[in-house]
Amino acid sequence: MSTKGALKHARSLQQKKFRDLHGQFLVQGPKVVQELLASGWPVEEVFATAEQADRMALRGATIVPAHELERVGTMESGNEVIAIARRPGSEGPEADVAPDELVLALDGISDPGNLGTLIRIADWFGVKRLWCAQGSVDAYNPKTVQAAMGALFRIPVAVVDLPAMLARQLEMGVPVYLATMEGRSVFEVELARRGVLVLGSESHGLSPEVRALKATLIGIPGGGGSESLNVATAAAALCMEFTRQRLAE
Repeated sequence: MSTKGALKHARSLQQKKFRDLHGQFLVQGPKVVQELLASGWPVEEVFATAEQADRMALRGATIVPAHELERVGTMESGNEVIAIARRPGSEGPEADVAPDELVLALDGISDPGNLGTLIRIADWFGVKRLWCAQGSVDAYNPKTVQAAMGALFRIPVAVVDLPAMLARQLEMGVPVYLATMEGRSVFEVELARRGVLVLGSESHGLSPEVRALKATLIGIPGGGGSESLNVATAAAALCMEFTRQRLAE
């Protein structure tokens, strides 16, 4: 494929239908591309300006003028290096929760930046897997990839039938924790080492099907006047408490 054709193909990956069709996605900017290359994740092609290729010691990169890369990238800056990466063969592991494992489950997250931040939070707190409900924003959306800052290459994301998956975990005796406004303060709950932490969408919260499950409701106490926390902020606070209790054992 010519360089012109390759750049046209790369630009098409801004759209989900072409990411799904080709099983590929865009990775943009020096920081995230460097994380990609260090991760061992399959890389199809790397485009870079001559200066950036030299700065990053990129071997085999296709050298492209900056103005052409700007047409491919979706960011206001950082388009001097762009990679095409291959998506996993599936959406990630859907296995049941293992002993001593915490899984983060996301119910209907629609904002790509929030999803990327949630993936990064999971990585920070040692969560090894994410489950996303069907219909959630694509984990390989360029904004998600950028917000995850490389964590996507370490945290498998599975798209699952979330109510059915959670129901199965409950049947197996795995604790499921639903983050809700009316839940008991997470700081007063003895959290299990094995479990699933579930957070709902930014605008609608948990779906009725998930709320109907006989799970443990937990919340974050507050003393101010704000109606709610951003989902990523809530996830960080809850994951921190799970980590604190584990370290205190």
